[in-house]
Amino acid sequence: MIDRELIKRALAEDLQGGQDITSVATVSGSEKVVADFVVRASGVVAGIDMARAVLEEVGLKDISVLVQDGSQVVAGTTLMTVRGDTRAILLAERTALNFLGHLSGIATLTRTWVDAVAGTQCKIRDTRKTTPGMRLLEKYAVRMGGGTNHRTSLSDAALIKDNHIAAAGGVSAAFTKVRAQYPDAEIEIEVDNLDQLREVLPLKPDLILLDNMSPALCKEAVGIVAGGAKLEASGGISLTNALQYAQTGVDFLAIGALTHSAPVLDIGLDLRAE
Repeated sequence: MIDRELIKRALAEDLQGGQDITSVATVSGSEKVVADFVVRASGVVAGIDMARAVLEEVGLKDISVLVQDGSQVVAGTTLMTVRGDTRAILLAERTALNFLGHLSGIATLTRTWVDAVAGTQCKIRDTRKTTPGMRLLEKYAVRMGGGTNHRTSLSDAALIKDNHIAAAGGVSAAFTKVRAQYPDAEIEIEVDNLDQLREVLPLKPDLILLDNMSPALCKEAVGIVAGGAKLEASGGISLTNALQYAQTGVDFLAIGALTHSAPVLDIGLDLRAE
């Protein structure tokens, strides 16, 4: 996946209308070099196309991609090699690594969560807690890590949360208003307890969000719903208790940390002679 406009803005941000004064001063402009993108720690790769597009944006053409997005790699693996003008490579280096490291970090963290619930039917799902302007890329990285995507935008589906319920005058009122105005939209409703769950079931929502419920309550909720709607658990979930939540029978675990707290995967650029 590539966002060329974002790449242009990122490179422009790095130059601020000027030039790379360090490279201009230390590199004559006639040198050619080979550079390898090498991962320093094990993880899952995402963002190869973005990194390659950054290199292309500065005029580099001799690029060899060795590892595809979604691949599990070990430390020391070379992901991509570029040959060409030294100044151009140095100009692209940080921007390319920023995208590649960030997206690979999301994919790596997602895979960790997916592995934590292995053996169950539960899926790990992201949220809208994404970096402004990078949502599509970050959600792509989640998929590369084996996770699934929640709605991409507010217009994709309805998610009736506590503030909507309060504003509408109750959960039934909120649901009725959404269904009346958007009859074809998927509707998800957030509930905080089992009484609310029982109240919303007759409305036949597509999905019910179990907010900050314990695994025991989630299991009870699964029994109450009995397949009448998809169930998503959110809040209070960690890697240490993810399997416990997944084993309750809920369909999804909503994990905002996939995008808002993923550590960058350590990837470096190593220059070498041909």
